[in-house]
Amino acid sequence: MSETTYRLDQRRAPLYEALAEYRRSRVVPFDVPGHKQGRGTPELTRFLGRECLSVDVNSMKPLDNLSHPTSVIKEAEELAADAFGAGAAFLIVGGTTAAVQAMVMSVCKAGDSMIIPRNVHKSAINAMILCGVTPVYVDPGIHPELGISLGMRAEDVEAAIKAHPEAKAVFVNNPTYYGICTDIRRITEAAHAAGMAVLADEAHGTHFYFGEGMPLPAMAAGADMSAVSMHKTGGSLTQSSLLLMRRGRVNADYVRTIIGLTQTTSASYLLMSSLDIARKALATEGRETFRRVVSLAEYARGEINKIGGYYAFSREIIDGGAVYDFDVTKLSVNTLKTGLAGVEVYDLLRDDYGIQIEFGDMGNMLAIVSVGDNHYAIERLVAALSEIKRLHGKEGLKLLDHEYITPVVRMTPRDAFYAPSEPVPVRESLGRITAESVMCYPPGIPILSPGEEVTPEALEYILYAKEKGCLVMGPQDMNLDNLYVVK
Repeated sequence: MSETTYRLDQRRAPLYEALAEYRRSRVVPFDVPGHKQGRGTPELTRFLGRECLSVDVNSMKPLDNLSHPTSVIKEAEELAADAFGAGAAFLIVGGTTAAVQAMVMSVCKAGDSMIIPRNVHKSAINAMILCGVTPVYVDPGIHPELGISLGMRAEDVEAAIKAHPEAKAVFVNNPTYYGICTDIRRITEAAHAAGMAVLADEAHGTHFYFGEGMPLPAMAAGADMSAVSMHKTGGSLTQSSLLLMRRGRVNADYVRTIIGLTQTTSASYLLMSSLDIARKALATEGRETFRRVVSLAEYARGEINKIGGYYAFSREIIDGGAVYDFDVTKLSVNTLKTGLAGVEVYDLLRDDYGIQIEFGDMGNMLAIVSVGDNHYAIERLVAALSEIKRLHGKEGLKLLDHEYITPVVRMTPRDAFYAPSEPVPVRESLGRITAESVMCYPPGIPILSPGEEVTPEALEYILYAKEKGCLVMGPQDMNLDNLYVVK
């Protein structure tokens, strides 16, 4: 996508420009924050830098207000909408979690149902708790060799739409954490024909809008709303995100009102300006940027696969159904044939080699390759993986090789979450209805969600994840000795 295809001047970064002017104006602050441009917190200022602290400011007339933008923030959002091919865009400072929750709450109310893949991020589950939505789960299926959950097959979604015409929306991962994409255009057409909205979690798909040969992004597919983690692959600061929408089915003013229910009224100008600057870079340099990222990822895949035991998978797993497309920037690696769980490789890389990858689960690991990487870093990763296999690889180790847990829904997430509950030892929870979520994080895909029965499969997975050292989140008991279940 070239710069000339845009309606607006994508070389502009109005919010960044306004902050730069604020810094030059040498305003004397008698407002919050209390550190007063870093003067009151010398240790913090030394750590983060005076340039950073000088623009950690509060909303004021020249800098606009995120809750009711009328000037530079409004311009920044209009530029973002233009860059992503959306009808409207909202700067989000509560992470893509806040964007996902705003999407769901904008189209669903208490008592409504939503068609949703089971391998969603916990933010979608929490959104259903917040607004009382009943999930209609679509089984994304499991890859027989990799043991990872896939995408929803379009025909399965169409069957769910036919079986649940009352549903208000269809929720789609585009892509999954592992880079798996669904046929989002066909799903969108089917949903719209039934009068349903389409909501896309594109937390890991920012680059779809700017790279060459990428899977189809949600806005181009006609989806109604999309939550985009700019900080993951777009270059903005952690916790900054965008909520995109097409105009027509959903009212933009209503969406901003919904965002205001949960988003802070003290929005960080560091986060917002990073979105503005990152959008500018993506729109003006994105094509070349992601051409280089793809080249690095493809090189890494080839070198890792030469080691043996590891399988860095790519577009060869596309089957036109549950794997409709694949994001080639994702360096997803199956570790099962080395005799090591993905989380074990994750720990070894960090503890023994000083390499921090994104996550490891039961059978896979994910390394994020971005514009900040180079061939030296890739070679270091490849060399470490080779040595880990040589030193720690095992033969005949029994590993749990599935990722998807078939849910047995007994109550809505909201009813179970707020129901009277009691703690029971995890090993004694079999057959009970959980009042809380249980998930390995990352990627944050629930093993159990509130309202679901603790099945033998789910219990086995929880105990195995704990044994392997996965960060298991959700339960009140952080040691995961007990699980709260509905009384």
